[in-house]
Amino acid sequence: MSPLEPFGARLRRAMDVRGPLCVGIDPHASLLTEWGLNDDVAGLERFSRTVVEALADRVAVLKPQSAFFERFGSRGVAVLEKSVEEARAAGALVVMDAKRGDIGSTMAAYAESFLRKDSPLFSDALTVSPYLGYGSLSPAIALARESGAGLFVLALTSNPEGGEVQHAVRADGRNVGATMLAHLAAENAGEGPLGSFGAVVGATLGDLSSYDLAFGGPILAPGIGAQGATPADLPGVFGTVLRHVVPNVSRGVLRHGPDVGALQAASDRFAEEIRVAFATV
Repeated sequence: MSPLEPFGARLRRAMDVRGPLCVGIDPHASLLTEWGLNDDVAGLERFSRTVVEALADRVAVLKPQSAFFERFGSRGVAVLEKSVEEARAAGALVVMDAKRGDIGSTMAAYAESFLRKDSPLFSDALTVSPYLGYGSLSPAIALARESGAGLFVLALTSNPEGGEVQHAVRADGRNVGATMLAHLAAENAGEGPLGSFGAVVGATLGDLSSYDLAFGGPILAPGIGAQGATPADLPGVFGTVLRHVVPNVSRGVLRHGPDVGALQAASDRFAEEIRVAFATV
């Protein structure tokens, strides 16, 4: 099976056409309850199908959180497979939020699960953890290149606990988060209009001017909505690389279900707020 056009090029086009908004598919037990659904596979399937039906033909990116599907075992993973298939068929790019990270053949197996073109869970990109060393991601990087997929590497995350690792200073004086961004700059060198190897950088982090965010790839920016950041905060956080930012909203949109029209209206409101914020830079 021939590789796709590189993820970065496909993402750039999708963001230009549909806007940069990414909506999570996060079937928390509490959200299922809010929607009047049971916390079971039937509720999971109804939730996921409704989100895909409402949004897959209008947003650039949908981001399923695999843990909320995996907790139901093989039947939950089957729902995830179908959600990925239907979202991609409707034109959305799928970023699988699985945060995989391991070494050697185990990392290779994780990569094959999500980045091999004929896998039932094949996604346009995968979130990965580099904290067994950036080199541990090599199998995922190689397979992503081969299949036209991408990666989002955890670099400067929005959770407060992340600082004890990501802000730790190395012997060369550079902290760990900055080191990950430098690795990504090397990965994306010579690629355009946008590299396929991105970073996860929280929208809640405030001024990041001390970091070189111009690493040539996309920035997945969680934290908008329930975690406290707003679209208006994005220019202050990301500055001149704002055009490469993929703002992620999950509960801020999902809490408006199960009505399809309400989900679409919430998504459209965030998309418009993001458009206005991006126009300021």
